[in-house]
Amino acid sequence: MNGPEITLEVAPELRLFVAHDRRRGRTAVTTDGSSTLGHVVESLGIPLTEAGQLLVDGSPVPVSHIPGAGELVEVRAVRRPQQVPGAPLRFLLDVHLGTLARRLRLLGVDAAYESEDIGDPALAALSAEQRRVMLSRDRGLLRRREIWAGAYVYSDRPDDQLRDVLGRFAPVLAPWTRCTACNGELTAADKKSVSSQLEQGTQASYDVFAQCAACGRVYWRGAHHARLEAVVEDAVREFGGSGDRTPTAWDGAGGPG
Repeated sequence: MNGPEITLEVAPELRLFVAHDRRRGRTAVTTDGSSTLGHVVESLGIPLTEAGQLLVDGSPVPVSHIPGAGELVEVRAVRRPQQVPGAPLRFLLDVHLGTLARRLRLLGVDAAYESEDIGDPALAALSAEQRRVMLSRDRGLLRRREIWAGAYVYSDRPDDQLRDVLGRFAPVLAPWTRCTACNGELTAADKKSVSSQLEQGTQASYDVFAQCAACGRVYWRGAHHARLEAVVEDAVREFGGSGDRTPTAWDGAGGPG
């Protein structure tokens, strides 16, 4: 670039995206004189999904603003909880976030997940088609213009990932109401109606079951229950929940978690 020089200040939360020499405070950036501020921000490594309010000399500007010489540009982080207008809050997770997807489903959050790598163009198109917030640690994916909405997942630890997403978007929690395998809705199931899918020991030990209306998977209060209950209790304690578990009459999980 060989054009107007601006001064850039990036919010502390976003400094992991920029080069080390831009993490200490205000730094000079030379622009080409024609690119939008949004393009400049992305060229520095910051996905626009993570950029909140953009200020020029203290006043808010849109991403379409063309920076001029001598301007002080401040890039703030997204305000939390983040509002996602225009559709029910639903998520789409890429192939690397399977554990996070299952935990969101455990909490009753609508979280679609691709267990195979279908490629960035297909994921972006699916986000737009289904109006889902794309969750990913892939900055390149989040820069695709087709994405309806997106968010970078900052940690590689599932516990921290879950807290990050719940804190950022504040989805309504309805634990035990979704299938952790396919994201379908669970309904109460009569023991007799699911007996053909149960091993003899399970039939003898459990009486309360739920079944996924989409894939038919059967759930019960099995060996994984204590671990999953801890995940649910921690999330509800910190982020709240609907408090209604009646749709499935199911109070735990059996089978793989």
